Amino acid sequence: MDILKTAIDWAKAEVFSTTFFIIAGVLFVMAGIGFWQMGKTDLAKAYIIPTLVSGVLLMTIGFGLFFTNKSRISSFEKDYHQDASAFIQSEIVRVDNTLNEYKTIVFKIIPLLIIAAALLIIFIDTPTWRAISITTIAMLIVILLIDGTAHARISAYQEQLISASK
Repeated sequence: MDILKTAIDWAKAEVFSTTFFIIAGVLFVMAGIGFWQMGKTDLAKAYIIPTLVSGVLLMTIGFGLFFTNKSRISSFEKDYHQDASAFIQSEIVRVDNTLNEYKTIVFKIIPLLIIAAALLIIFIDTPTWRAISITTIAMLIVILLIDGTAHARISAYQEQLISASK
């Protein structure tokens, strides 16, 4: 098994995956512009800022992860050829840290935020808070979907790293 090829394939898959954050961000921004141009009701007008903010946040996440993982692709080969066992060990540590962050942020905090936003919809009946809550839920679901697949991918990568270290 060529762990360098595996690492590069994982990073390329991450680069591809992060484009979905960017696409979702663009869609949110387009929705915000649509609400701005065609929104006639108070609720439609209330969606303008939350959808624009969510779109910018998703695009920021997407571009940040895109460039981070893109730079990893080129650094993987250099690091691997300098010291293969050190590369594998550093990747195992990095992947473990990332998986712990997923466990905490993606699978605990994000669902709690979704629940909190849903409760706001129920208990606060103003158009602004309703739009903020619904947009927040939509954005967090996008993050949960994309990061859920990324979690599965990095877990498989971790298994391959562990077997390569033996």
